[in-house]
Amino acid sequence: MSVIRSAGLRGFRATVAELGGNAEEYATAVGLPTAALDADDLLVPDHAVAAALELAAHRLDCPDLGLRISYRQDLDMLGPLALAIRNSPTLADALACSSRYMFVHARSLSLGLTADPYGDPGVVALRYDGPPDMPAPVQGTDLGLGFVHRAIQRLVGERYGLRSVELPYHPPAPLRAYEEFFGAPVRVGRSAAILRMPRGLADRPLSGGDQQLHRLAMAFLAEQTAETGTSITPRVRAALRQLLGTTPPEIAAVASILSTHPRTLQRRLAAEGATFAALLDDVRREEAHRYLTTTDIPMSQVASLLGFAEQATFTRSCRRWWGHTPTALRRAEQSTLRRAEQSTLRRAEQSTQRRAEQSRQRREA
Repeated sequence: MSVIRSAGLRGFRATVAELGGNAEEYATAVGLPTAALDADDLLVPDHAVAAALELAAHRLDCPDLGLRISYRQDLDMLGPLALAIRNSPTLADALACSSRYMFVHARSLSLGLTADPYGDPGVVALRYDGPPDMPAPVQGTDLGLGFVHRAIQRLVGERYGLRSVELPYHPPAPLRAYEEFFGAPVRVGRSAAILRMPRGLADRPLSGGDQQLHRLAMAFLAEQTAETGTSITPRVRAALRQLLGTTPPEIAAVASILSTHPRTLQRRLAAEGATFAALLDDVRREEAHRYLTTTDIPMSQVASLLGFAEQATFTRSCRRWWGHTPTALRRAEQSTLRRAEQSTLRRAEQSTQRRAEQSRQRREA
């Protein structure tokens, strides 16, 4: 199973609603958690995202749905990668870090510069590839290529010299819709999804960037995505946090996210003195404490978000973790917060009274 951050669905709910549809209905029909429609950092199957886009386009009779959604997306959806892109010295640097770290956003997507398919020495091809094990989904590819096009416009200017757009399918939408969107000729039935740009564009400096921020962002990405010679335990914890509430937190699912075999993952964890069950329990405990002390989410929903099949199982876990039921823990925390708030208010009132008294004494003097 290949996954993508739910940020890739930004704009889906609003666009579907604008067209008179129900985004939650389409998500449920293809097995997507409805929470993914409003959150950025859930990990969801990329094939389900593609299926939701295709289903919505069909039900709403909107063949250019992917292009429409791309209007509502921006670089921020890429998280720390966006920081590295925005602060890159040149467009070539921005594209290089995108190519290197695109898998942080979606493991099955790739982006890279290649030679022009027509052999024009003054043109370079920016190729966008989706999952290698499935035909290019029309709406998903339209959305991804549209997002890349608009990101380049924001970085270097609306008219960046796009020569043509190559599509690996015959889209159901009229070609004029694509040509109006991209502002360039569109060719269909080609070998890959490509934006053909002037070769010199890649060397154009980007304005407003900060080299220090770029270095920090790149260092952070490198640290977070290192694949060899580093501990597997933090990566398992991170994967579990993103799976909870969307996919059963099983070792097979985590192994798939980390591109390894479940038995290999077990061996690596054992070498670090950890077990999958213990890590899952720790992550559940941490997330449970956060939900219980910072939100008013109903207990049944908290149990579901933690991947428990029943609320009773969640209650037993809370007794094991803290010696209290989840309700008792929430009440105790709320009581502590109320006391802290009352204390803060009293101090504020006393400070106000002191300032008023000092002001009165100055006037009398």
